[in-house]
Amino acid sequence: MVHATAVPAFPVNQKVTSIIAGEAIAAARGGFDLQVICPATEEPVSLLREADPDEVELAIAAARNAFDHGPWPRMDINDRNDILHAIRDRLRAHAEELAWLEVLNTGIPLTHVRGQIRRMTRNFEFFAEVASTLSGEVYTQSRGYLTYVTREPKGVAALVSPWNAPLALSSMRIATCIAFGNTCVLKPSEYTPLAVARMVELMHESGLPPGVVNLVNGRGAVTGSALVGSADIDMVGFTGGTRTGRMIMQAAGANLKPCILELGGKSANIIERSADLDRAIDGALVGIYSNNGQQCLAGSRILVQRDVAGSFIERFVERTRKLRIGDPMATETEIGPLAYAEHLQRVLSYVEVARSEGGTVLVGGGRAGGFERGYYMQPTAVMAPSNRTRICQEEIFGPFATFQTFDTLEEAISIANDSPFGLVCYLWSRDLDAAMKVSRDVRAGTVWVNTPMVRDLRAPFGGFKQSGVGRDGATSSAEFFTELKTTTIPIDAAVLPRLGSGSGVHQ
Repeated sequence: MVHATAVPAFPVNQKVTSIIAGEAIAAARGGFDLQVICPATEEPVSLLREADPDEVELAIAAARNAFDHGPWPRMDINDRNDILHAIRDRLRAHAEELAWLEVLNTGIPLTHVRGQIRRMTRNFEFFAEVASTLSGEVYTQSRGYLTYVTREPKGVAALVSPWNAPLALSSMRIATCIAFGNTCVLKPSEYTPLAVARMVELMHESGLPPGVVNLVNGRGAVTGSALVGSADIDMVGFTGGTRTGRMIMQAAGANLKPCILELGGKSANIIERSADLDRAIDGALVGIYSNNGQQCLAGSRILVQRDVAGSFIERFVERTRKLRIGDPMATETEIGPLAYAEHLQRVLSYVEVARSEGGTVLVGGGRAGGFERGYYMQPTAVMAPSNRTRICQEEIFGPFATFQTFDTLEEAISIANDSPFGLVCYLWSRDLDAAMKVSRDVRAGTVWVNTPMVRDLRAPFGGFKQSGVGRDGATSSAEFFTELKTTTIPIDAAVLPRLGSGSGVHQ
């Protein structure tokens, strides 16, 4: 098979380095080089120079200087928003380049990545609007005093983004931070740095002042630890796995730095008997197999009411067998390769876990055939004997669905809540009472009724339990990335005790 990913449609930087104060660090500087691999061909396409702790401190110092002495936090909101809108426009102008780099590096199908590109540009536009609408508070209830409350940018953020949707999630972290006047240092995943590095270059070409957004690259244990453990940052924003999130929160907590964490999920997708089953099947397939199954909000636990389960599961399996697996650059491809070799092996290992637990593999269960190279896996679905099995409790993060049946809605809600995670929940039902009950009783940050993933940036997004801390969204992001300041001024001269005067008179 000839991969379009092997044809250089756009230039690829042969060595990706840090970008500090608006300038790429010279690749000749020391450090450790990591290969950047195309998952569709298993061929190296670039080298990533890992930033050591000293280089991370340079990036933090640049962000600190830009915050303490630069124009960005002090800029008129209209001027700052002009730059954010210019970033939006430049990213849109380079949308196809960014999409190509993202597919080359992640293996996510091009048609799906184009949607993520739209989300990337919208992030900068939307949070510019949010920052423009921030308001303060005024209190006059205390006689003779005026008290007002203002919001100020918090400072320098350490931002860490994942490999499964690099542009969409890195841009979300950056936009929610800098729109309010903060500066940042971003560390994307070492597996998928190409498109993110180009995005940061384009941001500076749009007029972003030096030091507002800095980029460092490398492994979490080296570059990431130096970043989030620094005493010179003011806050941490992280999107990624729960285990890493726990370590990041511990490191940040040692310096009393606040964190916003969007973490893992093992979300229930409830198919109730009254559902439009045609739409429910469409939604269930999208919910688990889009983005090659590599998404924290995947509807990976599909719970089907028993009297419709036989037909639903049979049709789901039939459609799964027909999914088009192939070159992620091809517009007809629905499933591309997983992101990197170790991850493919991890996801495949759960097939044997399922069998050892008494599960039945309904479809898939191995590497996809017909490919000489590439980290391709068959979309897989397993009938699980119990919700207490590992395949129902652990986040697999791949094209791997589990099925369970239930008799009553109360049972389905109980199964949905029987999880260490609580990111999202899906419900397919025509019954309003069922929708209201699931919305009330399922412990998840978002409930989607009769729809797969719809993200309204105005609304908070985040999870219960081990799915995260804090929320992204209009009000939620403003709360995290700004500080409140209270100023009190007397309208009339305040009456003060004259300590040390000997008179004890108050004036």
